[in-house]
Amino acid sequence: MKRLVLSMIVCMLGIAGAVAQEVGAKAEFKTRLHDFGVIKENGGPVSTTFEFTNVGDKPLIIVEVTASCGCTRPEYTTKPIKPGKKGKIKVTYSPLGRPGAFRKTVKVKTNGQDPRTTLIIEGTAVPK
Repeated sequence: MKRLVLSMIVCMLGIAGAVAQEVGAKAEFKTRLHDFGVIKENGGPVSTTFEFTNVGDKPLIIVEVTASCGCTRPEYTTKPIKPGKKGKIKVTYSPLGRPGAFRKTVKVKTNGQDPRTTLIIEGTAVPK
């Protein structure tokens, strides 16, 4: 009986160890905040690119990227990012008609281990 219980424990620990080693997809961003500083309201749209690496062991898929308002436009790849490879999310902000300080969020939804990430852009648009 003791051998049976000991065998079951060893077997369960082996399965738990195998499950713990499986990571899945995981996006690791270089930074999640970009400060444009002071920009001109009539200077045209400004853009930045958020880079990330899939540090997981499965392909990473960006399911959806949404901006907090219509003045912010995200662009991203729809192809899976293989383990160890890099991806980018370009975010463009249009300051025209929006003078003053701004702080906008871009929500990223993936199939990764941390399925939701928030990116932030901020700055101040000087009136025309």
